[in-house]
Amino acid sequence: MKKFLSVALAAVMMLSLAACGSSSNKAESSSEGGSASDKTYIIATDTTFAPFEFTNDKNEFVGIDVDILAAIAKDQGFKYELQSLGFDAAVAALESGQADGTIAGMSITEERQKKYDFSEAYYDSYVCMAVKKGSSIKGYEDLKGKKVAAKTGTQGADCAESLKDKYGFDITYFDDSATMYQDVKTGNTVACFEDQPVMAYGVSQGNGLEIVTEEKDNFSTPYGFAVLKGQNADLLKMFNEGLKNIKANGTYDEIVAKYTSAK
Repeated sequence: MKKFLSVALAAVMMLSLAACGSSSNKAESSSEGGSASDKTYIIATDTTFAPFEFTNDKNEFVGIDVDILAAIAKDQGFKYELQSLGFDAAVAALESGQADGTIAGMSITEERQKKYDFSEAYYDSYVCMAVKKGSSIKGYEDLKGKKVAAKTGTQGADCAESLKDKYGFDITYFDDSATMYQDVKTGNTVACFEDQPVMAYGVSQGNGLEIVTEEKDNFSTPYGFAVLKGQNADLLKMFNEGLKNIKANGTYDEIVAKYTSAK
């Protein structure tokens, strides 16, 4: 009876742990090279943040972040499980110890560096504002008395917050880009603040929006892979070494071109 109860308890615990992660979009990678241990690292990421992470028409979870992580893991020989949770949830998983690292188009900022250790930058980005295609909104001056959309915990949200008092608009927050875009298209909000490469990709794919402003000076920041401050130094070191190697051998450029070059 004790043995039966132990097995049953173990099964319940496994189901509970599984429920904490993503229900889909998981991946594992390993390599013959490198010198990593047998540990499988849990890496948290966003759900839809194309071209950095998204599900393609073959129901495969792909993107710049996804492919860079896979290439680095292969180069360094470590195993990982990628959990697609959404940006806010990915950061929460990192802070709670449920994830060892996060790669999710995460901007390296002074504020975040107080809580996380970042890798070397793997992509440079800046913030833009987009509106529904054909909208009368052409700039910040047109936002007075209106609502705009931003994604929780992002540079886009920081940018919107820095402008809202000057231009007299309110902000509605979202957990993912797709829902935010839809809110703008339905007219509940008149504009959204987003990372420029992400919005540019969406526009090229016919998301129904258009870019009207860009913040290249005040909100231009690099993306980095993050671990909790003072933890997983070995993982961070492998990421940096792998990033250096894939840049040197051309793999990095191939990955970026795959998702950003005009078809």
